[in-house]
Amino acid sequence: MITSARNPKVQRIRALQRLTKRRTAAGAFVVEGVRLAEEALRSSWPVRLALYTAELAARHEGLVRALHARGVAEQVSAAVMQVASDTKSPQGVLLEVELRRLPLPKALNFMLILDGVADPGNLGTLLRSAAAADCDAVLLAPGCADPLSPKVLRSAMGAHFHQPVLSQTWTEIHSLVRQRNLQTFLAEAWQGDPYDQQDLTRPLALILGGEARGAGEEAAKLKPKPLQIPMPGRIESLNVAAAGSILLFEIVRQRRPRAAQL
Repeated sequence: MITSARNPKVQRIRALQRLTKRRTAAGAFVVEGVRLAEEALRSSWPVRLALYTAELAARHEGLVRALHARGVAEQVSAAVMQVASDTKSPQGVLLEVELRRLPLPKALNFMLILDGVADPGNLGTLLRSAAAADCDAVLLAPGCADPLSPKVLRSAMGAHFHQPVLSQTWTEIHSLVRQRNLQTFLAEAWQGDPYDQQDLTRPLALILGGEARGAGEEAAKLKPKPLQIPMPGRIESLNVAAAGSILLFEIVRQRRPRAAQL
């Protein structure tokens, strides 16, 4: 059992939790908790190291057996887990996962572009909603939060394992949209047609701007059609994660077979 927070493996986990540059250099990130650990194992992404406590092992014997079967499991004391964890109340399991870059599908039909979504919770929620909506890919323009930060990973609940999430320059984004001949739409407050009055069945890219400033000049160069969510109440705007989720599932609704909608 590892009982010292100075152990090199524990220090490596701490660095990966806290520093984007360490995640980039190592090509790895850390997931916490039972659900994300199980999702990582189901996805078959390489796990380099797993730390768990005795309390966790007593409750989730199958998970611990699976980690030992991969030869990556190390038991740690509760005090060490507290030091290594990014949460106030750790569940008792941490995995260092090797990053895989999921390729874009050959037929790109439904893409989400995020412009300056800097809040980790909002970014993670949007990644989770995009995965649930079976979005082909999510492109992160400059100014977005680090998609591999602990809070984003917790909020995304395993979305990273199932859909491409790519940080790209605007030059790369413009090129991809034009190469794939995608129609572009931009979520706007009080501008454009109501979202349910637009045809969202053709190949498209949906653009969502950041929490404070919305989409910028580079997004405008794609000449997107504005979409708005009618809000009869006395609120000026919606949280970007809430608005994005509504629009993602409107795309899903419009693309469902007509018989399934009746």
